[in-house]
Amino acid sequence: MTAALFAIVTLCWGFTWYAIKLQIGSIPIEISIFYRFGLAALVLAAGMAITGRIRPVPWRAHPWIFLLGCGLFGINFILMYTASSYIASGIIAVLFTTSTIFNALGNWVFYGQRPGWRFVGGAVLGLGGIVCLFANQLATLSHNAAAITGMACALGGTAVFASGNMVSVKLHKMGVPTRDAVVRGMAYGAALLLVFSFIRGETLVLPTDPYYIGGLLYLAIPGSIVAFLAYLALVNRVGAGKAAYVTVLFPVVALTVSTFLEGYVWTATGAAGLALILLGNITIFARFPTRNRKEAAPRIAQ
Repeated sequence: MTAALFAIVTLCWGFTWYAIKLQIGSIPIEISIFYRFGLAALVLAAGMAITGRIRPVPWRAHPWIFLLGCGLFGINFILMYTASSYIASGIIAVLFTTSTIFNALGNWVFYGQRPGWRFVGGAVLGLGGIVCLFANQLATLSHNAAAITGMACALGGTAVFASGNMVSVKLHKMGVPTRDAVVRGMAYGAALLLVFSFIRGETLVLPTDPYYIGGLLYLAIPGSIVAFLAYLALVNRVGAGKAAYVTVLFPVVALTVSTFLEGYVWTATGAAGLALILLGNITIFARFPTRNRKEAAPRIAQ
């Protein structure tokens, strides 16, 4: 199940980078993100209502769910979409992999879960692999105000995303089912985005571009409903620190998509980066057989 959840999140989020590119245009960023999570909340709520799976949530949990919505479905995406206006999406993918560090530190600070050396070593290998994959983009990044602004927004969005993960752990400890927290969190996040848009003087613009609509449908259903449910289930299953390693894996899918749709050219450095990512994944999650298990009880013939 853990491997299946990793695969689902990696594939779903791996394609979102290209879908987000289809969203950048005449419609304001905040409105685009509002459409994404507003639609996702409606579809998920309808599905849960039809199947009878929606459950009431105690009021004491709603402030935490609001924070979840702000962290995972609101503020972080405003910052990430804004960053895409200043720097390339590949650079943002590199910076977003630092969520492994933010999550590990958050677990240590808030829940006393000190990261082990195996996790640290695997994360370092994975981050090093991402740097290799995007070495060309990193090398051409000049130290100018626009680039610094974009990097600051991307890192800020990553930190907010990690904060949302910590809130998810809190809600899990409170006994709130993941799907009930997600559907309400998406609704809170969409409402926050709508209010923010109105404060900025923006108006709702109905999309007509078929590419925009196709990207929106992908981002709302596989990219939001499926991916976030699987990701938060993964957080509850293996912890936020290990779950965040998926952010090191999905840029590989994004690169594959870019290879076919945007003409990305693989290099020796990029291939080495992919090898490092896979090695880091093995370091963290592989189960190695142990020898001479003395604790195992002998089988008795019958």
